[in-house]
Amino acid sequence: MIHSRSTETLKELDKNHLLHPATSIAQQQSDGPRIIGSGKGIRLRDTDGHELIDAIAGLWCVNVGYGREELADSMADAARTLGYYHSFSGMSNPPQIELAAALSAMAPGKLSRVFFGSSGSDANDTLMKIAWHYFALKGQPQKRKIISRMNAYHGTSISTASLTGLPAFHKAFHLPIDGVLHTDCPHFYRYGEPGEGERDYAKRMAAKLEAMILAEGPETVAGFIAEPIMGAGGVIAPPHGYFQEIQAVLKRHNVLMIADEVICGYGRLGEAFGSDVFGIEPDLMATAKGLTSDYFPLSAAFITDEIWDVLKQGSETYGSFYHGYTYSGHPVGAATALANLDIISRERLIENAAKVGAYLHQELQKLCEAHPNIGEVRGRGLLAGVQLIADKEKKTFFDPACKIPARIAEACYRKGLIVRPLPSVTTLAFSPPLIVTEADIDEILGRFEAGLNEILPS
Repeated sequence: MIHSRSTETLKELDKNHLLHPATSIAQQQSDGPRIIGSGKGIRLRDTDGHELIDAIAGLWCVNVGYGREELADSMADAARTLGYYHSFSGMSNPPQIELAAALSAMAPGKLSRVFFGSSGSDANDTLMKIAWHYFALKGQPQKRKIISRMNAYHGTSISTASLTGLPAFHKAFHLPIDGVLHTDCPHFYRYGEPGEGERDYAKRMAAKLEAMILAEGPETVAGFIAEPIMGAGGVIAPPHGYFQEIQAVLKRHNVLMIADEVICGYGRLGEAFGSDVFGIEPDLMATAKGLTSDYFPLSAAFITDEIWDVLKQGSETYGSFYHGYTYSGHPVGAATALANLDIISRERLIENAAKVGAYLHQELQKLCEAHPNIGEVRGRGLLAGVQLIADKEKKTFFDPACKIPARIAEACYRKGLIVRPLPSVTTLAFSPPLIVTEADIDEILGRFEAGLNEILPS
């Protein structure tokens, strides 16, 4: 039962009892939380009565929007039928079986088998362990190193925070763990050399990856993990030809391609998966967020039949696949995912993400061309990053200490808009629900421009 308390009482209770993720404890104790009370469509209302357009869809995840009765009903019906049962020791339930079959049919490339968890972090952790297990079963136990990229985000567990290439997630935590390496961030705007085209830059990034693999010894490298478009690390889209060049290197050295589709998956880029957009052929793939529009915590980690066959043969020697979570294959979560995927299909939200996403990028590009402190607009579909720049002509970046993205995000909040500041690359992110319309985009960008100009007058 949800009790009705005043906002001030709730803020004090929050300050006295909660440890928030990715939050300054000192600031939380000083200012208290902002408390979101309700949501409908693309709009939220906080307990102070402010209406807000959520232009980030929670954490890149509420793809079908807030207040969907179909999802609430599916959760209630599933909970009444079977509130929970585990998937250990060969146990199963109808919703997870139906969901696994549906996901296998829509997954890119040769992905055909699904393992369920609760979050993107646990999906990536699962795939890391499967990569180790796969090579151990093939008689190559030394093939354990996983290469990620600077600025990547892959989660916050011990292993996945190690894969994450943002230093803030490492300092004071004794991370990354041994065996996790980071190659260059493929941000052409920032790191491209004078006179270098995107394809040449992509070749250079692939050459640096290959040099790392050779230096470490290909017999020790198990996998390379990448988001199709980097999310929290700056909404950084790959330069032209990047994944083709990278995958050629991986194939030469028998290194598995691990696609982290936690943000890009289930329609955000205007295709079912980012792998479909960029020609990625994953051996393993992590998904979560948009799978249920985060109405229920659920992740799906995919592997190919080739990997499955090796694991199956291994079970004949070693017994069970000794990995799993209490909530793996949760029947309520699986039922929610099935209802969510039905909404995405029935309402043609992937097509909408392509159409309205193109309009979002068109209008942001106009703002980029007009505003002296916007260097570029990145992304695809309903995922966009606005690169803030101190001097556009000289390509001089703001000092992070100035906290320009956070200040603009705060100004936008006062104007009824939630955007996400990404301080590591001085960028503001947009990822509205896939139900957004062109008229909504006009309203979003009107509020954004007002907030932007309050901090950085054009």
